[in-house]
Amino acid sequence: MKMSRLVAFSSSLLLGTVLALTGAGVAQAKESAAVDYVALGDSYSSGVGAGSYDSASGDCKRSTRAYPALWAAANSPASFSFKACSGARTNDVTAGQLGTLSSSTDLVSISIGGNDAGFADVMTTCVLQSEATCLSRIATARAYVDSTLPGRLDSVYTAISAKAPAARVVVLGYPRFYKLAGSCIAGLSEKERSAINGAADYLNAATAKRAADHGFTFGDVTTTFTGHEICSGSAWLHSVNWLNIGESYHPTAAGQSGGYLPVLNSKA
Repeated sequence: MKMSRLVAFSSSLLLGTVLALTGAGVAQAKESAAVDYVALGDSYSSGVGAGSYDSASGDCKRSTRAYPALWAAANSPASFSFKACSGARTNDVTAGQLGTLSSSTDLVSISIGGNDAGFADVMTTCVLQSEATCLSRIATARAYVDSTLPGRLDSVYTAISAKAPAARVVVLGYPRFYKLAGSCIAGLSEKERSAINGAADYLNAATAKRAADHGFTFGDVTTTFTGHEICSGSAWLHSVNWLNIGESYHPTAAGQSGGYLPVLNSKA
């Protein structure tokens, strides 16, 4: 009787050990399984300002130094579809960037909304015109974020969910542009710089709210860019560049690798 109990106990222990090891093996396999990754969005995701552009991407200016390409190089996904494009607005994403999404897509990253809100025009206005005109243009952009942008973001997020229902979606925000009371001795006034930073925060807050309502994850890059804004002395953002105006106010290669990539790493 005692021997039978011992055998039964040993068998149970062995079975439990095998099941535990098998379960651990399955979990480990799932964790290490390569993902299908699709990168959507605007110039902050395509990598404008980082250089090393893929000539095949044309005016979309997709950079090998952009955070999606860096993440793919480090993680070896099963598939990587880089669709982000310079100048993209929400309707450009829904009309032309969603084709590679599917039920097998595991990860999606996106930054979008800045062009809809007219931030490029905000910066041009503030650089070239008076402080009063600059502040008025910022107020117009903020009003757009209140009235129109949420619906535009909803259309993009709904379309992503419909095409890739199982995907983890990481929505990346935008950095603050300026370090206040920083090293800049010319250019915009502190009032203008503060208003521009506030508008970036306003856009991020609206985007984070829409992302959360769709069950997506918002990646805030303001913390990683802190200390590396324009006027910081160690900027990860281009200031106005009259020789290459398109790169103005975009992340450098260091901004992509040090500002954006760590946030995607932490959310993916």
